[in-house]
Amino acid sequence: MAVSAALPRVSVPARAAHRFVEVDGVEVFYRESLPERPDAPVLLLLHGFPSASHQFRRLIDSLGRHYRLIAPDYPGFGHTRVPDGFTYSFEHLADIVQGFTERLGLTRYAMYLFDFGAPVGFRLALRHPERVTGLVVQNGNAYAEGLSDAARDFTALTPDDPDAESTILGLFTLAATRAQYEGGTADPALIAPEGWLLDQHFLDQPGRKQAQLALAYDYKNNIAAYPDWQAWLREHRPPTLVTWGTGDPFFTEAGARAYLRDVPEAELHLFPTGHFALEDHLPDIAPLVAGFLDRLRA
Repeated sequence: MAVSAALPRVSVPARAAHRFVEVDGVEVFYRESLPERPDAPVLLLLHGFPSASHQFRRLIDSLGRHYRLIAPDYPGFGHTRVPDGFTYSFEHLADIVQGFTERLGLTRYAMYLFDFGAPVGFRLALRHPERVTGLVVQNGNAYAEGLSDAARDFTALTPDDPDAESTILGLFTLAATRAQYEGGTADPALIAPEGWLLDQHFLDQPGRKQAQLALAYDYKNNIAAYPDWQAWLREHRPPTLVTWGTGDPFFTEAGARAYLRDVPEAELHLFPTGHFALEDHLPDIAPLVAGFLDRLRA
């Protein structure tokens, strides 16, 4: 009788579904894990610029067997399709994401706030605090001291500035997109090129640069809302996990530490990397997220 060799141990990725759902005329693309338990904790993954839900694909693979991870593409990003005349603002993005959660029947969920995910997610939190079980914040800024000088200069641009449009459009090039992934990392060789190449593919689609231009001009309204977000944190004191790439050229380490002022019980972890910390620090961050979700369930 033949004796088979012992099979090596492997980590089996989660199964994930990829779907569209209609919200106010917008065809919202999303990906979600299919966990083994129907009552698995829900984590709403809110992506940043210039990315989309694909930035969370490896996190979904890693954690999706035990938790329900749901990642939509905002209007103007990824695979989501919008009707003609859609108005781009962070308030409108939050409207669509809120409608998305309601179409999926999500009544209780934690949120992963990354970059643009912070202004979208905090708007959801202010509207429906009873739905939010906790926050995972990764380079998602909510404090003035977390803005670098470059971020302050960029967000101060207005349509009246003669060089504003050319300055903003310069951020939508392949070189700039790649720099957002590799900038601040300890070892750029750990950053797979698929992320920034796919982001650029979507940025180059018809109408996308104008959508991003409108959001760039609107970003100052997020900064104006920081006091409201901070007041919400102080009032509700949600369970909070902060993970942060300290080499982020836009959102500095001070912004990560500032969360402790309003949520002193928050857990803070800093990593020697850039803006897209999941790209090279997934093995460090994924277990932290899993432990956090387990504590929410306990």
